[in-house]
Amino acid sequence: MLKALLFDLDGTLLDSLADIAAAMNRMLAERGLPACDTDEIRRMVGDGMRQLVVRALPADQQDDATVDACLAAYRAHYDTLWQTATRPYEGIPELLDGLRRLGFKLGVISNKAHRFTVPMTEHFFGASGFDMVLGQRDDVPRKPDPAAALEAAKRLGVSTEECAYVGDSGIDMEFAANSGMTGIGVTWGLRDAVELLAAGADHLVHAPAEVLALCPSPS
Repeated sequence: MLKALLFDLDGTLLDSLADIAAAMNRMLAERGLPACDTDEIRRMVGDGMRQLVVRALPADQQDDATVDACLAAYRAHYDTLWQTATRPYEGIPELLDGLRRLGFKLGVISNKAHRFTVPMTEHFFGASGFDMVLGQRDDVPRKPDPAAALEAAKRLGVSTEECAYVGDSGIDMEFAANSGMTGIGVTWGLRDAVELLAAGADHLVHAPAEVLALCPSPS
């Protein structure tokens, strides 16, 4: 019996690709580097901000010092841009309201830096929209390592087997499997059904309302 649903952020709750791409391309332009198109950025995201920057840089500019400087510049641009075009996907607010009414505990676990994940979640869904929110932190391995799932379950007072993880990428589905959670793959985000199924998704959904249909009340 599920008691909690945990969500990925980018590509699952929020349509944020345009702002991510804009911040990245501002950083690249400052260094005289070619821009990445949106489809390229789509394939790069999912492993945290540092890895996103590494993937956007030419191979001969991926030394630690350069990546550190570029990451700082990217984050500075993203600080000013993340509210520009980013919006919840259609149907997400209604899904979250429905899950709350049924009595589910709700959380967010993202590979986006914690200092962005928390304010973005609060801005778009309210300070009390989720019972807990975890972004990527230096002292916690990022998904698909199960560490964040174990932390979240402990905070929520449930086992990971009583949780479902809702995400849009293969990394998300591997994270669910590694953690003992039910993996619900969404097809409206940054990856496709082929990747989700190959990574072991337990369920595949094409609209937020379908998530609700998978979740009988825990009460």
